[in-house]
Amino acid sequence: MMQFVLVGITALVCAMLMTPIVRRLAMRIGIVDAPSHRKIHSAPVPLLGGAAIYVAFITALLLFGDLFYVRESVAILLAATLVSLFGLADDRWVLHAYPKLLGQAAAAGILLLGGVQVQLFAQAWLNQLVTLLWIIGMTNALNLLDNMDGLSSGVATVCAAFFLLLAAQSGQILVSALAAALIGACIGFLRYNLNPATIFMGDTGSLFIGLVLAVIGIKLRFPANSVVVTWMVPVCVLAFPITDTLLVTISRLRRHKNPLTHGGKDHVSHRLVHLGLTRREAVLTCYLLAGVGGMIATFVATAQPREAYAAALILAGMALSFIAYLEYAAPVHE
Repeated sequence: MMQFVLVGITALVCAMLMTPIVRRLAMRIGIVDAPSHRKIHSAPVPLLGGAAIYVAFITALLLFGDLFYVRESVAILLAATLVSLFGLADDRWVLHAYPKLLGQAAAAGILLLGGVQVQLFAQAWLNQLVTLLWIIGMTNALNLLDNMDGLSSGVATVCAAFFLLLAAQSGQILVSALAAALIGACIGFLRYNLNPATIFMGDTGSLFIGLVLAVIGIKLRFPANSVVVTWMVPVCVLAFPITDTLLVTISRLRRHKNPLTHGGKDHVSHRLVHLGLTRREAVLTCYLLAGVGGMIATFVATAQPREAYAAALILAGMALSFIAYLEYAAPVHE
């Protein structure tokens, strides 16, 4: 356990030291998020916070992480670096959605070559397809979630904390180290990203965080329980980002907008503000909702199939009901 504490503290300290540096660099070279009709800030805010998260994460793992699984570790670091570079290019030059998807698919391919993949089915091609969809889906889910001060980094911290708890209980060293490094890096960055934020993580950070969380979900194992049950655990842990992505996808399709290329103030956080919460209250509420998914995942991890599926169905029902409520009570008019 001390190893994971060292990983987390190292990542936290490194992120806290690096964030002011990359903030000044972003302002100097002009990588900033300018105000627009679909943004909630009124003045330019430096991006590149994701670079601090990336450096903190990698540094902590290299110094104190157990990289015994060399092939998988190298694949994870290469894939994470690739999506971060695509995110950096988007922060600097604003890429179209499809080149970013291509980069995410290439990162998923690196992970598959490194042996990081879903192991649910007897057919290898089916496992590879699900891996590809999961990696791209979760990477974009965290990217979409980065829409309010402190939201994406805070939700990622909550989800990673539950992953760390679940992995540590079953002695999974690699997964625990990944989760601990992500927690420390996100908390260190969150110091500067809470409302009112002085820096944003940008796509450099959100794509990176999404991929790492997706990888942790794939690598999580529960030898004491059946895979018929445990495949639901990472889905439950990441239920809030999935719900937010489903909400905006449904909403944009209903309004005849392209979910991939059209942005807007139609996320859970925006609608909570529309219902009367302050931005900080909305973000904290999202943290709590992410925690609900984590708590249900903790139950599912050790439950018998009947109870596990009942809990997962209840969570799914709650998520769909929440989506329907927000669409009705806080509709988007564009």
